[in-house]
Amino acid sequence: MEYSFLYELPKIVWMLIGIAAFLGVIGLMLVLVDVPRTRRDRWQASLFLAPALLLLLGGLVYPVLRTTMLSLYDRSGDEFVGLANYVWMFQRPEILLVLRNTLLWVVFAPALATAIGLLYAVLIDRSRFESVAKSLVFMPMAISFVGASIIWRFVFAYRPADQEQYGLFNQIVVWLGGEPRLWLLEQPLNTFLLILVLIWVQAGFAMVVLSASIKAIPAEMVEAARIDGAGPWQLFTRITLPSVWPTLLVVLITITVQTLKVFDIVRTMTGGNYGTSVIANEMYSQAFQQGQLGQGSALAVFLFVLVIPLVVVQIRRNRKARELV
Repeated sequence: MEYSFLYELPKIVWMLIGIAAFLGVIGLMLVLVDVPRTRRDRWQASLFLAPALLLLLGGLVYPVLRTTMLSLYDRSGDEFVGLANYVWMFQRPEILLVLRNTLLWVVFAPALATAIGLLYAVLIDRSRFESVAKSLVFMPMAISFVGASIIWRFVFAYRPADQEQYGLFNQIVVWLGGEPRLWLLEQPLNTFLLILVLIWVQAGFAMVVLSASIKAIPAEMVEAARIDGAGPWQLFTRITLPSVWPTLLVVLITITVQTLKVFDIVRTMTGGNYGTSVIANEMYSQAFQQGQLGQGSALAVFLFVLVIPLVVVQIRRNRKARELV
């Protein structure tokens, strides 16, 4: 009808309209905050925080409340079942396997990624080829988890023994006189191989952050320790590690939160099959593939509860850091 022409506008036009509207809102806000100084702070706080608060309410608070409500109902969302969906999580062997896999991810991935990043940062600190070495380790961070998973699927690729191998792992096994294996089908080895992908990506992040923290250590402190006869191990345990400990905890918590939410790697490499599923993947499978909205929502709420303590710890650490400044 009279407004049907709006649906025929090209996407580029809608994009330009959206950009213009955004700039208009920002301009209006800047004009409105230019008021007498007695009201300026209040207007600035209100107008600049309002969009963020609206997005927070619409993108986080409402979905959390809605998901929590759905977790108390059956698959259709019509019949109230109370905590039955949460009890189901700890009674089904396949879900207990999912929880065990998630625990393995949380125990190994953050610790190993942080340890590798710290070790690498210490070894290349002030070396001749430091910038090149850092670039090589940080490079995987430029790749999405999906892209990294596709790369590692080729690394684990399998072909029968009578055919030429193109998977790196199986080619090495063949060179050593062994038989090619279906790496991603062997439990629980396949879970650890998936964890390896996350470590490969996140070690670069840990290395860069910890390297910056190491460079902030006063050179006088290091020189004094060397004059006192401290060797490399003593320098690391008594100078480097205590100095970077706050940064180390931040990196560890950040990677742990990322690990708890891991979905892309599992979905791309195995689809959660062969005993590799984790909470985020199982949540998706239950809610959107099997139509079990209640059970999927219960898994989502459980995952949210697991992340909250880590976020609280991080907020408290940031607050203490600001108080010390």
